[in-house]
Amino acid sequence: MEIKTVQSFIDYYEKIRERTNRIIAVVPPEHIDFSYKPGKFTIGDQIRHIATIKRYMYGETIRGNKSAYPGCGKELADGYENIVKFFNEMHRQTLEIINGLSDEDLTRKCLTPANSEISVWKWLRAMIEHEIHHRAELYIYLNLLDVKTPQIYGFSAEEVQELSVKL
Repeated sequence: MEIKTVQSFIDYYEKIRERTNRIIAVVPPEHIDFSYKPGKFTIGDQIRHIATIKRYMYGETIRGNKSAYPGCGKELADGYENIVKFFNEMHRQTLEIINGLSDEDLTRKCLTPANSEISVWKWLRAMIEHEIHHRAELYIYLNLLDVKTPQIYGFSAEEVQELSVKL
């Protein structure tokens, strides 16, 4: 997928964001600090990580700045409601940065934290892939807790199989 206009990217990204919001909405507040194993991200860490990496790594580097990723600890936002507010605020700020780009800016190069040059449009695509990766981890965490999670496209794999033709 090549991103040719800022508006087409934002339209697509908002659909991705809606799916992430649906999974965050079913997180039981009492499990926000759940981790499958000591030393690994908690559910809250996952949500804060999506927010901060998007804003402070991707957002800053597409501006031409160095990554300013602050991590994803509780000092950024603690408790379910505060984490969701923080998540939404980081998203708002990131969209503000992206909206400040011109379509021509999408083809210029930016530097990743590893000092690799990449086209801004490819870096934005990587940002989406990163969010999807961590959203999938949230699904696994919630499944470990037996929390019913929303279907991404409306059907489970079993329902798709049932609706499919038999070969």
